Amino acid sequence: MAPLPPGIRFIVSFSRDQWCVRRGRRSSKNRSWKCSEKSRFLWGSFNFPVSIDGYRAFIFILTFLLYASFHLSRKPISIVKGELHRYCATLHEGQVPFNSWNQRASGAAHHQPADNETDCSWAPFDQDNYQQLLGALDYSFLCAYAIGMYLSGIIGERLPIRYYLTFGMLASGAFTALFGLGYFYNIHSLGFYVVTQIINGLVQTTGWPSVVTCLGNWFGKGRRGLIMGVWNSHTSVGNILGSLIAGYWVSTCWGLSFIVPGAIVAAMGIVCFLFLIEHPKDIACSSSLVAPKGYENGTHRFRLQKQVLRDDKSEPLVSRTSLRCLAEDPELQCLLLSDGKHPVRQSHVVVLPADGGGSMAAISFTGALRIPGVIEFSLCLLFAKLVSYTFLFWLPLYITNVDHLDARQAGELSTLFDVGGIFGGILAGVISDRLEKRASTCGLMLLLAAPTLYTFSTISKMGLEATVAMLLLSGALVSGPYALITTAVSADLGTHKSLKGNSHALATVTAIIDGTGSVGAALGPLLAGLLSPSGWNNVFYMLMFADACALLFLIRLMHKELSCPGSAAGDQVLFKEH
Repeated sequence: MAPLPPGIRFIVSFSRDQWCVRRGRRSSKNRSWKCSEKSRFLWGSFNFPVSIDGYRAFIFILTFLLYASFHLSRKPISIVKGELHRYCATLHEGQVPFNSWNQRASGAAHHQPADNETDCSWAPFDQDNYQQLLGALDYSFLCAYAIGMYLSGIIGERLPIRYYLTFGMLASGAFTALFGLGYFYNIHSLGFYVVTQIINGLVQTTGWPSVVTCLGNWFGKGRRGLIMGVWNSHTSVGNILGSLIAGYWVSTCWGLSFIVPGAIVAAMGIVCFLFLIEHPKDIACSSSLVAPKGYENGTHRFRLQKQVLRDDKSEPLVSRTSLRCLAEDPELQCLLLSDGKHPVRQSHVVVLPADGGGSMAAISFTGALRIPGVIEFSLCLLFAKLVSYTFLFWLPLYITNVDHLDARQAGELSTLFDVGGIFGGILAGVISDRLEKRASTCGLMLLLAAPTLYTFSTISKMGLEATVAMLLLSGALVSGPYALITTAVSADLGTHKSLKGNSHALATVTAIIDGTGSVGAALGPLLAGLLSPSGWNNVFYMLMFADACALLFLIRLMHKELSCPGSAAGDQVLFKEH
């Protein structure tokens, strides 16, 4: 059981004192607060009047904001691309280009290529192969992210989530801001930007396994698709905020497009350290935390058949065996101390051995691969994420070229793709919950996505209105399967019945699935950079081919779900209330 975060401890202590001050009750003898029976009931042993559902809502919102800040810091590079390589033919004679004030301050001459006097690009992205160089920035980040993700889940299973995630967010904020400092210090070395992206990609791998594991600890399987579909909208919300923040400064001072998101991520890292509660068992026993009639943790299964308080000292209490369980398991204490001080009679508590224990060793990499469905969904996500991240990193530049908008306008318009992604993720979760068929839901959306992408490439050139409509539709169909696999499917597989109650598999399974998907995320922007010089149609053909491959890897699971109604529910153990 991890210690309560310092921010929660402070709020708890402050709330207790404030409550008792209002009551005007303090003992001068022992300098301790003497609250009334009503306040003692309200505040419990730790004096924090929040039910278990209240804690769940708090963790839902907190993890949503934490991972949204990660995506917020990934978006600026796609917005700034149009500014790193641009032409200033419209500048009047004598007008200073946007990035020359710091060059004059440092005594450096403004860079002007010999073959184009109107070019005000940022070296080294002023070359003819600028698309490949920009693609190298994406590839360096995403390749490091993909490699680091496989290790991150294994490490995350063995370290406290709160410390691990805090370190990752602080480091990510520092290296995101470091990229932007290249503007202020007039750095034109490709190696500097590539190394910064590599390290940032590595430290950002701490995020996803941590938040998914934390959320999985707090929420059961019921309506998991809907809950995680709503929660996974943090990806789109982060992208939208990142686009707006980066777009605000991109045309005037693009260094701030990185520094401000970096500061936000670092600040959220501090919030994580102060307030993230990793597991329900980390909360001290409180009468306001109402245990269900049937309850299960990693060590014991037990049921409160009837809550009867001890009225007579002669009445039997719990047995010695149960008392040993009580001493060893704080969660059991919470259940037994029904009113904060009176135990429940022995005859009303049934203690049974669980299927597995919290003391089980963390699952190995190969053990996680043997879980049915992990390999298929991982390979499917590889191609689904390839499509999604190609849009994430190249959509603003595509809009700039096709609709002839500046970098800021293209960045703002690209947020519509993420708006569609919010609805797509929620829709996928609702459908999969209703049908109890995760693979079939993903397959249907992938099947519809391929012709939608072709239509997008065709009619987006017809005008701004057509682009807006196709951005919303494409965002929903592309992001739906990606969101479902990385959240609800990962949580289902991380609690599969073959694990026999081992709760240490969720982060590893999540890391394997998302790590494999990140390989595709690295390849997509790289291929887009290589293919875009020959025409954007070739990029869309590549995306449609990837979408078809993603669908292909789900064929076996889809056939199993459709041929055996209800098999999806049978293959997945109910997510235990840890």
